[in-house]
Amino acid sequence: MMNFILGTFAGALMAAIATIAAVRNHDVQVRLGLVRPEVPVVAVRRPEPVCPPAAPSVLAGAPVGQPEMLFAKRRFWSVAPK
Repeated sequence: MMNFILGTFAGALMAAIATIAAVRNHDVQVRLGLVRPEVPVVAVRRPEPVCPPAAPSVLAGAPVGQPEMLFAKRRFWSVAPK
C-alpha cells in the first residue's frame, strides 16, 4: 500500500512539473489561449543617412600610413610631460 501511495505521489509530482514546464513555453501558451499571438512586425527600410562632407584635415597633405601621423607631437599635446 505504501508503494502505491509513493508511486501516485511521485507520478503526480512529475505530471505537475511537466505541465508547468510545458505551460511556460510560449507556443503552448498561444495554443491554450493564455496569451494572444504576436502580430508580425513588418520591417520598413529606412533611407540611408546622408553624411555631411568631410572637413579638411590638418594632415590632408600627409600620405597615409606614415609614422609621423601616429607619433606626431601635436597629437599628444594634452598628455606630454612638461
